[in-house]
Amino acid sequence: MSLWPRGPRRHSPGKPAWLLAVLLASLPLLAAEPMTPPGPATPGLAAATVPLVARESAGDARRNGFALLETGLSALRARDALLAAARDTIDAQYYIWNADASGRYLAARLLAAAERGVLVRVLLDDMNVAGRDGDLARLAAHPNVRIRVYNPGVRQGGIARVFGFVRDFSRLNRRMHNKSLTVDGAVTIVGGRNIGDEYFDLHREANFRDRDVLAVGPVVADVAASFEAFWTSPWSFPVASLVDGPPPAAPPPAADGLATATAAVAAAGYVPPPGLEVHAEASILPGLEWAPARLVYDPPPRPDQVDDTSSLQPVAAALRSLVDEARDELLLESAYFILGDEAIALSRERVARGLRVRALTNSLASNDLVTNHSGYARRRRAMLDAGIELHELRPDAAACARLVQAAGTCAGGTAFALHSKSVVIDRQVLFVGSFNVNLRSAYLNSETVLVIDSPVLAGRVAGAIEELLQPDSSWRVTLADGGLQWEAAGPEGPVRTTRDPMTSGWRRVTAGFYGLFPLEKYL
Repeated sequence: MSLWPRGPRRHSPGKPAWLLAVLLASLPLLAAEPMTPPGPATPGLAAATVPLVARESAGDARRNGFALLETGLSALRARDALLAAARDTIDAQYYIWNADASGRYLAARLLAAAERGVLVRVLLDDMNVAGRDGDLARLAAHPNVRIRVYNPGVRQGGIARVFGFVRDFSRLNRRMHNKSLTVDGAVTIVGGRNIGDEYFDLHREANFRDRDVLAVGPVVADVAASFEAFWTSPWSFPVASLVDGPPPAAPPPAADGLATATAAVAAAGYVPPPGLEVHAEASILPGLEWAPARLVYDPPPRPDQVDDTSSLQPVAAALRSLVDEARDELLLESAYFILGDEAIALSRERVARGLRVRALTNSLASNDLVTNHSGYARRRRAMLDAGIELHELRPDAAACARLVQAAGTCAGGTAFALHSKSVVIDRQVLFVGSFNVNLRSAYLNSETVLVIDSPVLAGRVAGAIEELLQPDSSWRVTLADGGLQWEAAGPEGPVRTTRDPMTSGWRRVTAGFYGLFPLEKYL
């Protein structure tokens, strides 16, 4: 049996009941198991970071050290190194954990850490868990592994799930979209990546452009507190409580699966660096950029908040405040980009006063979710009218070859899509995490972001976004002759078209059909 069960690669962040009913169902809230608190930190990452933070913070409690993880392989390598170095605790919180080469490899690393005596806690949103409870419960049967599922639906399939979702739509529409990995209470990774080959440049059909930030310093305690808020929430359940029948047997020894998983991920394109256990301390921590920062996250909703879909959550409110403070430029990169009426009106007002707003999002050709693109398309003309400069990623972006490091993953026929979520304000402040600039993230999902006051990091991310704004990597969308026009670079000069480029007629018809319905908040 594998360490990590197989499952679908990716799911929509959410859709209204008539679209998602076949995916989710309701479950009465259960009493959560008692939490085993983490023990005291031991030498390792904590021993390396404590004096580093003391020296670099220079008495400023807001200063933290950061490393941008811009490529998929660097993001996988950083996670691998942290898991190998763990001495005390590992807390992993993810929306999706795929059962592919990288997902199985990191799961094997978790089990190996547990066998070293590390307390491993994994919290997964139920969106990608259904049907895998038994295998997850077997992994959680290890005495040092705890796995909980956030906001689960009924476990039966078929019509029971349909009726269950319709009956409890308000609750099940709230998803835990946060993503973090924290080791020994000393180092954390926060960002947009889930766990899966397409997030780590290893997929042979489609890879995501994404972004994480590795951090040390006071924000690590804040990430730990946010994890604890979800772990102890009445919305989270031990996976074993979702399984009927006798308790599962413990998983096989980690060594049985680690060698197989290592070979599989190597075949996909990732080879662990030499000296993996000290890689973070020797190669990542010395190059950190230090800057003031704060963590913002949306906590699990209280019962009286479940039906409220009209109040901005804390992360969205933080972004709104940053936009209000912007003077010269907003540069946005969001996989799913849907502004509400108020945000469009605010953009129009700010652009009229001299603020330049540029946004990069997926095109219909690159978007992995046609439904999400339909919500963006419904608002696209209004956003252009407001003065927002829109760019849509090309699936054949020339930048893919510069950003995706695994051999062959930008070859012909391999799609390139956007999954990163970042906003740069005046090239001074970086807003980065799991938050898509859309209505679902603003009002329904729980999200986590870092707000970093660093011209250096803001400038680096601005440059990375602008690389994708080039006409060899994205289409500039404008209003022309009463309609829309897409312009990009071709072999013989600029290429222009008046319909979504590189798409089939059926894909355009499908997007147009979904666009008939006002579903933007649920996409």
